[in-house]
Amino acid sequence: MAFFSYSNFIDPLLRDLRYFVLDFAEIKPKEKVLDIGCGTGEQAVLIAKTGAVVAGIDIDPKMIGISLKKQKKEGLDVYFQGGDATDLPFLDPVFDVCLISLVLHEIESGKRDKVVSEMKRVTKKGGRLIFIDFSCPLPKSLTSFLVKAIEFLFGKKHWKDFQSYFQEGGLPKILERNELKIKEMVYLKNGLLVAIKSLNL
Repeated sequence: MAFFSYSNFIDPLLRDLRYFVLDFAEIKPKEKVLDIGCGTGEQAVLIAKTGAVVAGIDIDPKMIGISLKKQKKEGLDVYFQGGDATDLPFLDPVFDVCLISLVLHEIESGKRDKVVSEMKRVTKKGGRLIFIDFSCPLPKSLTSFLVKAIEFLFGKKHWKDFQSYFQEGGLPKILERNELKIKEMVYLKNGLLVAIKSLNL
């Protein structure tokens, strides 16, 4: 599996969603935005082009390296840093928007609540929390079958975390458990993905 990476498969799912995020999150110029699990930095760079102040966090040093090269090429003021979503490197609630896309299903069951808690902690009161991940249950389609196959191929831990995400009821149940009310919910990619907006009250 060394000749390809998980992001090579999942990233295409996000390409046409990146512009959707700009509208769905209601991002405005000068707002402070945090992209958790920023990967190659594509979403963070696009957000920065709106005039927002953007930070991107990813646990994979290779992804941060790619993001920094992209930032330099674009000449944008985006702050990229390696970091764990369960222990975000920010002391105060400074962000107007906190975004996490296709990450929670990759995190082990016992740590998902901590990630959501950290998102709430670093987001200002009244700020927007944006979650995008797989719908639960997945629709019966060829794309869903391929997604399951990809998750299975990337190892036992990956598959175990993927399965536990659905056993927990997906995004709606995870947010409910963390006392977050859904302000808006949109199904995408023929029901494969769900996007949820919540306010940090």
